[in-house]
Amino acid sequence: MRQPTGYRAFVPKPLPPTPALRQDAELASLLSAADHRLGRLDGVASTLPNPDLFVAMFVHKEAVLSSQIEGTQASLDDVLEFEAGAAAADLPGDVAEAVNYVAAMNYGLERIKELPLSLRLMKEIHKRLLEGARGGEKEPGEFRRSQNWVGPMGTSLTQAMYVPPSVDDMNRAMGDLESFLHDRRPLPPLIKCGLVHSQFETIHPFLDGNGRMGRLLITFLLCQQGILERPLLYLSYFFKRNRIEYYDRLQAVRDTGDWEGWLKFFLRGVIEVSSESAVTVRDILALRGIHTELVQTNLRTANSLRLLDRLYDRPVTSVSDVAEHLGVTFNAANTLVGKFCDLGLLKETTGGARRRRFAYDPYISLLRAGTERLTA
Repeated sequence: MRQPTGYRAFVPKPLPPTPALRQDAELASLLSAADHRLGRLDGVASTLPNPDLFVAMFVHKEAVLSSQIEGTQASLDDVLEFEAGAAAADLPGDVAEAVNYVAAMNYGLERIKELPLSLRLMKEIHKRLLEGARGGEKEPGEFRRSQNWVGPMGTSLTQAMYVPPSVDDMNRAMGDLESFLHDRRPLPPLIKCGLVHSQFETIHPFLDGNGRMGRLLITFLLCQQGILERPLLYLSYFFKRNRIEYYDRLQAVRDTGDWEGWLKFFLRGVIEVSSESAVTVRDILALRGIHTELVQTNLRTANSLRLLDRLYDRPVTSVSDVAEHLGVTFNAANTLVGKFCDLGLLKETTGGARRRRFAYDPYISLLRAGTERLTA
């Protein structure tokens, strides 16, 4: 639609798509396979002795990958080191973006237990996502009050690759999206997730953080609709590996109404990453069994097993953190950490500096793939 100042902005039709989706054999087959793989992932996760211990790492991986799609350099190791107290000078400047993503994810997962996804909740989560990080000056938690656009750095409005709806049209479109979220008409949950993500990215309601926020919505919808019991699906891994196609598929919906092409791409991602996540969960189970036996055989103390459990939640730690968690003296914690190093469970990451930090590297390695720092 042409705007008063001459440029054209895209105004999306409300969901569900019109004309209706063409549910051909390929789309039906992909949907069935995606449902099956997600169900299997949820089932495998339920075999973990304490699933909540492991959720944090899956959330961290999704946070890093989603942030890297937007060009950040922080890796999974960087985020874990930051949370363990590493000096900011030793880490990429944009590590705060991934840390904020973790906070926004955890905040949203708690909030959707109390109320359904809504515009109000999206604003709350967005505020957590941007506050204190890059984009923090761009009205976190508020829908935009000015026109935005998508394009390379320095691109003007008239040169933009894509111009989202004007402010008035954006507010109407977000109202329509909220109505669709609460629409009880039967629609496969994964199809709904794919539609919502694409529509949100098209509306681009915030001045910054729309990509990360849109990917967060996928996780919230999967968990709120009971498709996943816990957020163990790092779908941003697939989007990052297929970054060009990811953006091309979203743009094709706007250019030609190719919802089917986008949904098939989205479902292939769910299938691929669900399978990989299930393998990771099984690998974690095997690792835990081996390391539990190793600790029981060599250390034979309750505190050693408590420390091992702690490492699945916080895989980068310090002697002081261990002392506080176990309620023991610094010297006792230091001795225990040393024994874990001797067994190959912990590795010092600070080269003997003060405030030494230690990483449970065998565990981190299971989730590190794809989260390495991006090269220029």
